[in-house]
Amino acid sequence: QVQLLESGGGLVPAGGSLRLSCTYSGRTIRPLAMAWFRQAPGQEREFVAIIGGYGRTGDYADSVKGRFTISRTGTKNTIFLQMDNLAPEDTAVYYCAADATYQAIIENRSTYWGQGTQVTVSS
Repeated sequence: QVQLLESGGGLVPAGGSLRLSCTYSGRTIRPLAMAWFRQAPGQEREFVAIIGGYGRTGDYADSVKGRFTISRTGTKNTIFLQMDNLAPEDTAVYYCAADATYQAIIENRSTYWGQGTQVTVSS
């Protein structure tokens, strides 16, 4: 059974930075593709960034390009989301997602989800 655990959320002023991390536990045949989604109050969950199981270059939502960077460790079971130049509109609960296939995540069909970590950006 794969489980995801996120950490790194918090309160930061506009223009500040945060780094989120997500680690998955459990046995898998190959490294999982992983991604970040976020959900602001009253809004639907939206895609933020994705990275392939072997570190395939990630894709990003237009709203975060140039500000956020997704990466993963050499052991492949942990990913990071470096968030720079944060803005109040980035305030949301950030969820880690994982799946055996990259495409499933792109199509919002991820098999595994974390519990979420709150990011709040003050103006």
